[in-house]
Amino acid sequence: MRERIRRSGWVAVLVVGLGLYFLVLHTLVHTQNPNFVPALILLGAAVVPSAFLTFAQARTGRWQVPASVLVVTAFFGGVIGVVVAGTLEYDALRDLGTLPMVVVALIEESAKLIVPVVLLCVLAVRHGRRLPSDGLVIGIASGLGFAALETMGYAFTALLSSNGNIGAVEETLFIRGLSAPAAHTAWTGLTCGALWMMASAPSVRHLFVFLGTFAGAVALHAAWDTFGNVWAYLVLAVLSLGWLLLMLRHYRAFGAEPASTSRS
Repeated sequence: MRERIRRSGWVAVLVVGLGLYFLVLHTLVHTQNPNFVPALILLGAAVVPSAFLTFAQARTGRWQVPASVLVVTAFFGGVIGVVVAGTLEYDALRDLGTLPMVVVALIEESAKLIVPVVLLCVLAVRHGRRLPSDGLVIGIASGLGFAALETMGYAFTALLSSNGNIGAVEETLFIRGLSAPAAHTAWTGLTCGALWMMASAPSVRHLFVFLGTFAGAVALHAAWDTFGNVWAYLVLAVLSLGWLLLMLRHYRAFGAEPASTSRS
């Protein structure tokens, strides 16, 4: 029963989060008070990715990454990731005059790894554990923070460019919030899972697996930014989420311990 409740916790996060979002939206429309706009943007950007993080975290195996670690990763991973990516993209655009999507993808996928790499070192020293399933969920948290902040920026831009049209903000939040689990969160989760695997069992094979996973994440990211139609997004979403769920299952088996030592 306890395990069943834990595994279905993402539904509660999604339902409560959406309830709060629509409550804020109703209040905003009813009162016409612009002070509610930041809360609307925050909830719209974070609810679906947070539910996805809860979904993945409950399926990583016996040992779970502490919630405090995930919160720290989402916050600092998001802030540092967007600042580093934004700065590098600006400098590259200024120097090159143009910025191919593969360069954008390479910069952003690298920037999202900064905080997870620091955590990899810290957790290895404190806990002596480097399970790939732990890395995967930490990567999802870092991708969540990055995606939420990026979505908030796009929503704010939509608000300004539409002269305060809340409908434009809602559309932006719906599209980017709904697609976040199949984009930044999935790609960073995959890369961090492979990175933790390489750290837990160093070998040439695992090094190439990490490099291949990172290259795959960059390729999916570049394709996502290049193709601007619904069908392309659906195909890329299926590939990204399918790959992530497959690796989550694989990593859970990798970190499994004998039943006699597992918690009740």
